[in-house]
Amino acid sequence: MTSLASTSTTDIPPIRPSALSAKLAMALLLAALADFLLYGRRIGLSLVILAVAIACASLLANRAALDFRRTVTGGAVVALGLAPAVEELNTLSLLILVASLAIALLLATNPETTSLADRARALRNLVLFGPFRFFPDALQVFNMSAFTRGIALWLMPVVLSTVFVALFAAANPVIEQWVSLLNPKVILEYVSVPRVLFWILMLALVWPFIHVRWRRRKISAAAQTDAAEPPPLPPFVSPEFLGPSTILRSLILFNLLFAAQSILDGIYLWGHVALPDNVTYASYAHRGAYPLIATALLAAAFVLIAMRPGGPGEKSKVIRPLVYLWVGQNVLLVASSILRLDLYVDIYMLTYWRIAAFIWMGLVALGLVLIVTRIALNRSNQWLIGANLIALTIVLYGCSLVNFDAFIADYNVTHSREASGQGVQIDINYLLTLGPQALPAIDRAIALRPGASEGCLVSRRDRLVEQQRQDLAWRSWSFRSWRLQRRLDAQAETRSGSRLAG
Repeated sequence: MTSLASTSTTDIPPIRPSALSAKLAMALLLAALADFLLYGRRIGLSLVILAVAIACASLLANRAALDFRRTVTGGAVVALGLAPAVEELNTLSLLILVASLAIALLLATNPETTSLADRARALRNLVLFGPFRFFPDALQVFNMSAFTRGIALWLMPVVLSTVFVALFAAANPVIEQWVSLLNPKVILEYVSVPRVLFWILMLALVWPFIHVRWRRRKISAAAQTDAAEPPPLPPFVSPEFLGPSTILRSLILFNLLFAAQSILDGIYLWGHVALPDNVTYASYAHRGAYPLIATALLAAAFVLIAMRPGGPGEKSKVIRPLVYLWVGQNVLLVASSILRLDLYVDIYMLTYWRIAAFIWMGLVALGLVLIVTRIALNRSNQWLIGANLIALTIVLYGCSLVNFDAFIADYNVTHSREASGQGVQIDINYLLTLGPQALPAIDRAIALRPGASEGCLVSRRDRLVEQQRQDLAWRSWSFRSWRLQRRLDAQAETRSGSRLAG
């Protein structure tokens, strides 16, 4: 009865450590071949040769699970995928080549997937999650003694902490100076970090083709009446990598790192304390915004995986407060990013991309708050997705009603050096690219810079006026264009009155 009422997720049976070692050696050989063919060289036929080698190695490593007829079909798919890459290697032919390898692997080694939806799901898991399986699978080569188990528990916290430190160093010149004190040049003299990263990337990419594991779910009729179990972890996450102990260690390290970054922002960004030598407020503000947003997004992904509904992390009374603290620090991090961008805009003016960055940062901060709300209220991930979609819809709808062209132009002219005595000079060429809605601000800019009213500039302004006139035709009429025309007419009457009075 127990076996009938159970729900199990089965993979291809685990292989022996010796067989896994052989597959690991095969992956290393493919990485070495990729280094010989691709690293530091122009890529063309070499990528085709590597693809053929991957296909042959996959056949050899998974020969026990192959069916002759399906293998022949898979070989035909690979041949079709190789043809465009042989003709010309470009983005499209590369995508076709990768897709043909994945489809051929599915056809040859997974006969149980017959429906289109199952095949699409299997290919999605292979492409998105397959490369992440290399490190958990490679650890199986070693005997999971207390020492190696401790390494497994600390591996992900240390790796992610290193990533966060790298992002903080990219965002914060002060942290970059601290990291430089470690003198990594001594190590780099003997180890080529880009080449090591290339090998790691190639091992991760070829591993799904060498060690094939297709997830297959078997649910009995009796099990359907049981209470729903917590959703499984993604296929690339093993219990050792994301159990309560690993989550706890990660959160402790992450909170300490984020606290250091927040303290520095509090001192230099919010407190306006003098920065170290060779570091300006402009560079401190500009470098920080985007890396810190990437940090917040990575943190949000970790929280969603670690605090999945019904998982061990969500039930822990120790982990939950640490998650709240860490998400709070991420919200503070996003607030610092918004302030950094605001300081940068004060110096270098406003553009469409900078407005988009403000909006995006606000959405990220709201998403972090919604994650905490989901955890606190024990809501599902579907609720979280729905809440974020509602927020995104409201923001996009609001943006559709905002006249960004006029707003950017007015802001840049008002905060320019000619108008306020600070900032940079008016970039009239950029204002002209904003279209007719920028005409009032362009006229102000010309008035502030009398020398700018030269023939070329006047002719470009006249083209915008003509474009505005065409926009008032009934087929292209819009309420915004009508309001602009009223404003232009009012300005023209004011100028005419001033001349008559003079």
